[in-house]
Formats: sequence, structure tokens, C-alpha cells
Amino acid sequence: MKNKSIKIGIILAILAASLYAINSPLSKILLDYMPPTLMAGFLYIGAGIGMGVIAFIRKLNKNKNIEEKLSKKEFPYVVMMILLDIIAPISLLFGLKLTTAANASLLNNFEIVATAFIALMIFKEKISPRLWLGIIFVTLSCFLLSFEDISSFQFSYGSLLVLGACICWGFENNCTKKISSKDPLQIVLLKGIFSGLGSILIGILLKEKITTLWSVFAVMGVGFVAYGLSIFCYVYAQRILGAARTSAYYAIAPFIGTLLSLLIFQELPPYTYFIALLLMIIGAWLSSQDKPIFPKKNKTI
Repeated sequence: MKNKSIKIGIILAILAASLYAINSPLSKILLDYMPPTLMAGFLYIGAGIGMGVIAFIRKLNKNKNIEEKLSKKEFPYVVMMILLDIIAPISLLFGLKLTTAANASLLNNFEIVATAFIALMIFKEKISPRLWLGIIFVTLSCFLLSFEDISSFQFSYGSLLVLGACICWGFENNCTKKISSKDPLQIVLLKGIFSGLGSILIGILLKEKITTLWSVFAVMGVGFVAYGLSIFCYVYAQRILGAARTSAYYAIAPFIGTLLSLLIFQELPPYTYFIALLLMIIGAWLSSQDKPIFPKKNKTI
């Protein structure tokens, strides 16, 4: 039974990674039909509506909900989570307009670095030597990806915006961690509805306009899959496998996204991209194995 449970956890973790991987390439295509801020809003609205449907089905089936609900104590973390989930996707989508989808997919792994540093500096969590080493590799990879021209050291503004989104999600991950023991469905619903409405309001104030109605449903579909279902599967995988092991499988998401981007757009990146890819693979693998790499002398095996 235990082995079966572990297999289910692995399937859920890989499924979560695969679902999120479609975000960058499909969003890059849909940006031709919808402006970034409104698009960020409808991505989250799609996630919220999708989770609402799942909640309704769960209620109709009369499943006993043993999940603990959010309380007033978690309210500050919920507010921060929602605000950061407004800023992050807007920054990501503006970055996508200025860089390639493959580049953005790979840069998403900088979220590992941001989450770890924020956990250390603000929430006083310990970071293992292996994770520090992973952070170095991911940072070097992001450094390479952030330059348009290595010879003249010209920064890519698109890459910097994607990195900004990762920093926001790093803060958001730490806020979400504080409420992770609560009902995952409720958390995703709050993220989807309130972060989505906030982004749409900003888009309206910026006088952004939707030119094609079908794009609204397409974007919400991507949001439901890449944001809603992905987060939902991730939380449950984490409960079975634990945080570090789930991260090991989820870390494949940017690489799936990169592969999809290369297949869809058929743009061969510069040689520096492939160097960055190798560094990112090493960094992602090291970061997902969040435990000391130097064994203690008296440790028994």
C-alpha cells in the first residue's frame, strides 16, 4: 500500500510539472490576442473557476471534507499571497513579450533561488550545502540568460522581468508555506478569484482592451490547467512525497516548457542558451535534493 501511495505521489508531481509547463509557450501565442495585464487576470480567473467547479462536484458527491479551513490568523499571509500573485504573472507576461518562451521557461527555475534566499533571510530557515550549490548553478544560468549580447554585456529587459516575477513568486511561496496545512482547494480558489480580479482591474485602469472574445476562454483554459490543476496536484503530491522529493520531480517543468517552446516556435537559441541549460539542469537537480551533501562522521547507514 505504501509503494502504491508513493507511485501516486510521483504521478501527481510529474503531472503538476507537465501541466504548468504549457504556460510560457501558450501564453506567448495568446499575447498576440490579449494584452498582458488582462491576460494575467484571466489566467487566474480560469484557475479559480476551474477549482470552483471541482469544489462543487466534491460537494455534490457528498465527500467528507477533512481539510482544515483558513482562519483569521492566516489573513495577512493570504493578502500577501494574493497581491504577489497579481504582480508576478503581469511581470512574467510583459517579460514574455520581450524574450523567447524557451528563455522564459528556463528562467522560471530562478524561483528556487528566490524562495531559498527569502526563506533564509526573512523566515530564518536553514539551507543545506547542497541547496547552496544548486543556487549557485541556477544563478549562473540566469546570469547567462539575462544578457542579449554577452560581448557587450547588454541586459535583456524581458529576462529581467521574468526574474522579477520569480522573486515575487519566491515571496509568495513562503507566504503559501505558512498556510499549506489548510485546504488546498480553498487556497487555489482565493488565489484564482481575487488575484484574477485584481489584475483585470489594473488592466482596465491601464485601458487595455480585448479584441477577440475567444481569447478570453482560451486564456482561462490555460489558467485552469497551468495554474489551477497544477497547484492542486502539486499540493497533494507534496503531502505524499514531502517537499524536497516533490521538488525533484516538479523541477522538470521548465525543461518541458523549453522543449515545447522550441517545437512550437522553431527558433534555435544562441549557444549561450545551451550552456545555461546545462547549468540549470545541474542547479535544479541539486536544489531539489534539499539535504546535506557532506555526511556526518558518526552517521550510520
